[in-house]
Amino acid sequence: MAPDLNWELRLGFLLHDVSRLRRRVVDRALKPLGVTRSQWWVLAFLSRSDGMSQVALADELDLGKVALGQLIDRLEKTGFISRRPDEEDRRVKRVYLTKRSHALIAQIRENVSVTEKEILEKIEPEDLKVTVRALRGMKENLLAMIDESEDVEDSDAA
Repeated sequence: MAPDLNWELRLGFLLHDVSRLRRRVVDRALKPLGVTRSQWWVLAFLSRSDGMSQVALADELDLGKVALGQLIDRLEKTGFISRRPDEEDRRVKRVYLTKRSHALIAQIRENVSVTEKEILEKIEPEDLKVTVRALRGMKENLLAMIDESEDVEDSDAA
């Protein structure tokens, strides 16, 4: 496709709008479970990589360490996660799911699955495959761009 600034701008706005609207719809679907967006994001990341360090989790969620610490405090008080010192470096705190959180995560997944089906209801399967392929390609390109810029920043600091 020929570079067209208007098309590129519309794509950015469209991606942002779809993401924002999806978050609102998923928030509404999870409200009956009594879980906030921030809380379900933490639980979702931990369900894929239980035992992450708080620093790594903050980085993945693009949250400040203080904000994540407060969020983890609340989740710990409700019994959904626990913090333990790293076995090799006691300064590092690792975050783990508890047995109680596994039931909640199952409910979250069920609610999100129903919601995702509604979101995709009128999308043709082939269109969805092409869209997923394109989005994965964009993600790979963006990750490579971030890696390249971090390599430049690292070399500048040396």
